[in-house]
Amino acid sequence: MTHIAGDTLWDAIVIGTGIGGGTVGRALAEAGQKVLFLERGPAGFRSEANGLSEAFLPEARLARGLWPEPLHLRLNGAESAFYAPLGAGVGGSSVFYAATLERPERHDLEPTEERPHPTGGWPVSFDAMAPYFNRAAEWFRVYGEADPLSSEQPMPLRPAPEPNRTEASLMRSLSSAGLHPYHAHTALERVPGCQKCLGTKCPKSCKMDGRSAGVEPALRSGNAALIHSAQVTRLIASGNQISEVHTRIDGQVQHFRAKRFILAGGALGSAHLLLASACEAAPNGIANCSDQVGRNLMFHLNEIFALWPRDGDPEDGATKAISLRDLYHGDDRFGTIQSMGIRASYGEIVFYLNQMLARSRLNRWPGLHHLTRLPAAIAARLFGQAQLFVGLMEDLPYTHNRVLFDPVHPERLSVTYEFSPELLHRRRAFRSAIRKAFRGHRRLFLGVTPELNYGHPCGTLRFGTDPAASVLRPDCRTHDVVNLWVTDSSFMPTSMGVNPSLTIAANALRVADLMQKEPLS
Repeated sequence: MTHIAGDTLWDAIVIGTGIGGGTVGRALAEAGQKVLFLERGPAGFRSEANGLSEAFLPEARLARGLWPEPLHLRLNGAESAFYAPLGAGVGGSSVFYAATLERPERHDLEPTEERPHPTGGWPVSFDAMAPYFNRAAEWFRVYGEADPLSSEQPMPLRPAPEPNRTEASLMRSLSSAGLHPYHAHTALERVPGCQKCLGTKCPKSCKMDGRSAGVEPALRSGNAALIHSAQVTRLIASGNQISEVHTRIDGQVQHFRAKRFILAGGALGSAHLLLASACEAAPNGIANCSDQVGRNLMFHLNEIFALWPRDGDPEDGATKAISLRDLYHGDDRFGTIQSMGIRASYGEIVFYLNQMLARSRLNRWPGLHHLTRLPAAIAARLFGQAQLFVGLMEDLPYTHNRVLFDPVHPERLSVTYEFSPELLHRRRAFRSAIRKAFRGHRRLFLGVTPELNYGHPCGTLRFGTDPAASVLRPDCRTHDVVNLWVTDSSFMPTSMGVNPSLTIAANALRVADLMQKEPLS
C-alpha cells in the first residue's frame, strides 16, 4: 500500500470496493476525477482462488477476504449469530458471487397495466435506467440469451457458449414442459484457461466483479488510489456536509478529506456506518432526520430444489447456465428461477446444514455441527447427479426490518427481521407454482422453512422524492447531507425478482453521470 497523505483533498472518496463502489469509482476516475478507495479488508494476492469459508478466527477470515465477524440476527424474536456471505477485501462480496447479472423487468421499477407496484414505483423509470443497464452489461462483459418472454429491447449480450450435454438435456425437457429457459446472463470474460470461478475468487481476470471491472481499471487510469485494510469508523459532518472520514489503519486513526463522499459498503455496512456516526447535531445518525436509516431491510427468499436431468454426462459438473422467468411474468410477485452452479455434493450439503443449524435455536449446543456429516453423506448418495436450482422470490420493505447499532458493540453488524404474513403467503404460492411448472421432472425441495438469502441485503437507505419516507434523493444523494451519495444495494426501495448486481452497477453508472453534471464544490 502506497503511503497517502491525509491532507490531500480528493474529488471523491469511495468507501467500499464491491460492485457499486468499484463501478462508480472507475467511472469518476476515467472521467478525470481524483478518487480514493477505502476498503475494510486486505488487498490479498491476485492469484487467490478461495471461496466462502467457515473459518472462525477474525484474522483468518480477513486473510481470505471475508467479513471477520458473525452477523447477529434476531429473526422472529429468536437470536442467532452466523457468518453471512459478506466480503471484506478488494471487490467486496462480489469476488465470491456467481457472476449472475440479470436485468429486472419493467414491473420491478414501475406500475404497468398488468401489474401494480407495491410501493407505487421507483423514483427512476425503467426507460431511464435502460441505457445504464446496457452500459453495465458492456463493462461487465455479460454473455447469455435474451429472455424469450420479455417484450423489452434486449441488452447487448455477448454470445453464450454452447451448452454441455447435461445443460442441453435440461433445456430440452424444460422446453417440452412448456417452460422458456434461456442461457443465464453471466459476467465472465472466458480468457484462456478460464476456470469459471463462480462462488470463489477468480485468480485471473475472467470473472467481472467489483475488483476486475471496477477498482483495477480505475487504478490503471492513473486517477485513483486504494487504501486497503482501512476500517472507516465514522463520518464527520460540518453543517450539512461531510468534512472528513475517520479511518483506522494499522491501529492508528487517520483522517481523509474529499469534496464528495460515496458510501458503497453494502446495505448492512453503509447503514451501520451512518448510525455509528451519530453526533450532537445528528443524534440518530448522519443523514437520518427521517429516522429511515437502516429500515426497510430486504432479502430475497430462496426456494432451493434439486432437479434431475433426464440424460447427460456425469462429468459435466454443476451448471449455472439456465434461467427462466415463466413464474416471474405471472400474476404474483414471485421472481426468477435459475440453476445455482452447485451440485448436491457432500461438502455443499454439510455447509448448508451447518448454516441452518447456526440460524436455529440449536446453535446454543456446541459440537452439533459434527453431527451433520452422516445425513449429508446419505443425502449426497441419494441426490447423485441432481442439479440445484433456486427460485429467487422478491421481498418487500417493512420499516421494522432493519439494521441495528449497539454502542456497546460498535463494530457488530446486527439486524432484526420478521416474516410478514404476505411474504409467507406468497412463499406458499411460489412453491406450489414451482411444483406445477416442473411437473414431469424428478425434483425435491431442499428446505421446509423460509430461507432468506443473506447475500442479497438491500433497501436500508432507500431513495425517493419524500424526505420523510426516504434517506436518498432520486440521484442517490442523501436528503440531509449535500456531498454524500450511496451506490450499493442500500438505495433500492424494493428488492425486485432478480439478482441485484446488474442494477447496482447500472445505478452506480447513473450516479456517476449525474455527479459529473454538477461542478465540484
